[in-house]
Amino acid sequence: MKRALPLALLCALALGALPLVTSSNYFVGIGVSALIFTVAAAALNLVYGFTGLLSFAQLGFWGIGGYTTALTVVTFGGNFWMGLVYAAVLNGVVALVVGFPILRTNRHAFVISTLTFALLVALVARDWVELTRGPLGIPNLPPPRAFGVVFDSTHKFYWIAWAFSVAMIAFLYALCSSRIGRTLVAIKQNEPLVRAQGISPMPYKLAAFAIGAAITGAAGGVFTFYLRIIDTSFLDFYYMQTFLIIVIIGGAGSFWGVIASGIALSALPEALRFSADFRMIIYGVILVAAMYLMPSGVAGWLRERQIARVRKALQ
Repeated sequence: MKRALPLALLCALALGALPLVTSSNYFVGIGVSALIFTVAAAALNLVYGFTGLLSFAQLGFWGIGGYTTALTVVTFGGNFWMGLVYAAVLNGVVALVVGFPILRTNRHAFVISTLTFALLVALVARDWVELTRGPLGIPNLPPPRAFGVVFDSTHKFYWIAWAFSVAMIAFLYALCSSRIGRTLVAIKQNEPLVRAQGISPMPYKLAAFAIGAAITGAAGGVFTFYLRIIDTSFLDFYYMQTFLIIVIIGGAGSFWGVIASGIALSALPEALRFSADFRMIIYGVILVAAMYLMPSGVAGWLRERQIARVRKALQ
């Protein structure tokens, strides 16, 4: 773990230099998507990987965050930065209200309840036309401004996505490597034993659910202003599928595995564009092969190899 921190810092600096080494909006745009998707996947990993709760509600929080940030600027006269704060706070509050009853159910009912919540958010976005403008969406979002700089190009906006991602990943790392993170893992592995130690799992699970929701909502707000438009397609299940694939391939419960998986899998479909007709087929084959060869994710596969080497050395 100690060796991972310097490597992570070097990778963060390398990613931060991307706009300086290429003038291509295409490659920088891939970088923006990779950063934001990785943050959303890391937030899902907190709920699913560390706490053991498969939550499809992340898609709803993603959409709420996007719409909240856009409406703050377009309808309520705020700015982009206020919108991000409101998106995080609103999602946190919604997660507390929704999570309090559904976290008391069993894991299967929890999955169904979170999926229902995500579908409900999509219906509200489509049918509450007076607020969200329905299928027409909210186009032509103004670029963010800070310290006299207008982030009106892909290269400039990349710095917002990079700074946001570094801050959120650092926060999640501090949380997951703390006593709270270890308690969440214990709850995932053996909740009755945790209760026997006098620890109530409910506050920990509720806090993880709310924090994951807040970060996912803020990530949705950043991505909305990168696209400069939000409509009902922002709640397409493609986004949830992407976040979940990143977590599963990286290894649920592995912090750095999910981060590395997020960067790699966000870039992989673009690297396969040499075959326009079969690009997504090849992508799917790679994912299936990865799951077949590494059912516990890349991090789990590496851990198993390390254990095997230790056992062999002890023989």
